[in-house]
Parts: sequence; structure tokens; C-alpha cells
Amino acid sequence: MRNKIKQLLKKEGGFTLVELLGVIVILGLIIGISIPLIGNVIEKSKVTIGEQQQELIVDAAKMYELQGGKLPVNTEALISADYLEEVDEVKGYTVSKDGNEYKIVSGTSTEE
Repeated sequence: MRNKIKQLLKKEGGFTLVELLGVIVILGLIIGISIPLIGNVIEKSKVTIGEQQQELIVDAAKMYELQGGKLPVNTEALISADYLEEVDEVKGYTVSKDGNEYKIVSGTSTEE
């Protein structure tokens, strides 16, 4: 009986090399799957931000027009009239109206 107790006390518990390699392989698979998914989320968010900024510019142009302004109007005029905040992402656009549809034209600046 005493020998069995000594054997149980001497027996050290630990991980084998195979078990450690298995954990490393599983972690590698999880990382390999998650990195492309995270990249897609970042790209989708950039597209969504751009769309939201364009909608914001169009809404500001609509308010500008309702207050008596004339279209086409550039974003610099909307910023100076306090319809938009001054940030680099909204600069350089011009908003025009074709019938009832508002259009954003990038890279042009039309003064009133």
C-alpha cells in the first residue's frame, strides 16, 4: 500500500508534446479563419462611412436649398453656412439637383 502511495505522489502530471502541438494547430486554425473575416469587416465599414458621409452632404444641401440657397453648391459653401462641420472627408464635393434627385459630383468646386 505504501508503495502505491509513493508511486502516485511521484507521478507528475503534465502535457505531452502531442497535446501541445494539437493546441497550437487549433489556435492556428482559429487565427487563420478570423483574420480574413476581420479584414472584410474593416473594408465594409470604410464603404459604409463613405456612403454615410455622402448622405450627410446631400442632407446638408437639401437644408441649404430649403433656406433659400441655390444649387449647385460645393461643400465649402455648406461649411461656411454652418450646414456641415469642417472635416477633410467632406471637402471637394459639389451637390447638384436633377429634377427631384440630388447628385454628388466629386472634385469640383462651383462658387455661388
